[in-house]
Amino acid sequence: MNKQLISEMKKVLEAQKSKLEAELRGFAHQDPQTNGGFATSFPEYGTKEDDNAAEVATFTDNLTLEKTLEANLRDVEQALQRIKDNTYGICKYCKKEIDERRLRARPESGSCMSCKSKRLSEK
Repeated sequence: MNKQLISEMKKVLEAQKSKLEAELRGFAHQDPQTNGGFATSFPEYGTKEDDNAAEVATFTDNLTLEKTLEANLRDVEQALQRIKDNTYGICKYCKKEIDERRLRARPESGSCMSCKSKRLSEK
């Protein structure tokens, strides 16, 4: 794997990590009970019935968003760990090199397109 590409992808991944963490902190707080996880904060809009309904709706939306952002953050952190382990750019299933175009499109990818397609078709 090209060292220049790995260096470039590391910068992209570090920027993605910072962005995801900032987004999560916008509506959630770091959960000390989990390893790096977040917990969505329940909003406080007021005491009227409409306020309560809006709080529940916002909380529900934020829970879904939290799960998505946390999954993306885990993918990014795993990719950064693969860079440290010198396994970045190698498919975790077939052990072949992941195409550079795939890594540029999705730097956190841990599998080649062939293996990813196979796994998606199995679901």
